[in-house]
Amino acid sequence: MKTVQKLLVVALSGLFSLSALAAEFTFKMQSSDPSGDRNFQIQQQWADRVEAMSGGRLAIQLLPVGSVVKHTETLDAIRMGILDGHITATGYFSGKDPAFGLIGNTVGAWSDTSQLLQYMNYGGGNELMTALYAPYGVRFIGASTTGVESLVSKVPLDGVDDLKGLKLRAPEGLVQKVFAAAGAAPVNLPGSEVFTALSKGVIDAADYTVFSTNQKAGMNDIAPHPVQPGFHSLPLIDVSVSQKKWDRLPEDLQQILIVSVRDFARDITTQLRIADQQAVREARRNPAITLHDWSAEERRKFREIAKGQWAEMAQASDNAMKVYRSITAYLEDNGLL
Repeated sequence: MKTVQKLLVVALSGLFSLSALAAEFTFKMQSSDPSGDRNFQIQQQWADRVEAMSGGRLAIQLLPVGSVVKHTETLDAIRMGILDGHITATGYFSGKDPAFGLIGNTVGAWSDTSQLLQYMNYGGGNELMTALYAPYGVRFIGASTTGVESLVSKVPLDGVDDLKGLKLRAPEGLVQKVFAAAGAAPVNLPGSEVFTALSKGVIDAADYTVFSTNQKAGMNDIAPHPVQPGFHSLPLIDVSVSQKKWDRLPEDLQQILIVSVRDFARDITTQLRIADQQAVREARRNPAITLHDWSAEERRKFREIAKGQWAEMAQASDNAMKVYRSITAYLEDNGLL
């Protein structure tokens, strides 16, 4: 009986591994998330839905971060045909054009995922991304995001004044510039080193990711003064593919990809919001953790600092200026500025 079961498993495994080969079109895409993260798991669910929606004609082979190239190199890898697409944080390409950093994470601009997605889908953001990626031979399909990120901190942070002199891990680009302008002392560390740096006192706080991921990783246990709800960072996550491979797709499969990405954006932001709510309840039950919610006045002060850095970054390239004008006009028109 066991032998029969083993043969059955082997046979089924062979069928599943052949599914991509049986597809008319296969896209090898790299994520900017590791396979163990909730983000990657939700992305894999999206890839599975695309295959099902296409009746097996379109298969997406989703690879975790670093599988083929570094997370900052996927744009070039798509252009050179090494990858067929990516699901990644747009801000990683700010070294190629500051415009990617400005649209990829307009620090302090968005207080909710719906605001960013509405700008992208209905306020001109998608059109900007399409134009920005065109010179690289990359087709922008659609926008997503995760959630407004939380700050993890070993010391109480209740306003802008508490940032002065704070040793804070922040990624390169606009995030780091804004915190420096607020008086903090930003430290450039990869995400993999944040926990150790906090535990050893190398840094006092970190701009890392959403509250639920921080909580699950034990960040709030060693840095028990998280700032939640977050207010500073909401990254744009883009789903994009090779323009050449896109052009080979029939129109119905192109439409499946476009609609599926809109669904994916709603799915991942909803799932992460639910996870954050559960994690907050868990943290509140721990007397060793104190959540800090900045007042509207303190958030306004931080945004004013951030706005100054938006304007400064806008001077860095013609594309950055286009992004700056588009986003600020949208914020003003919708009463968000």
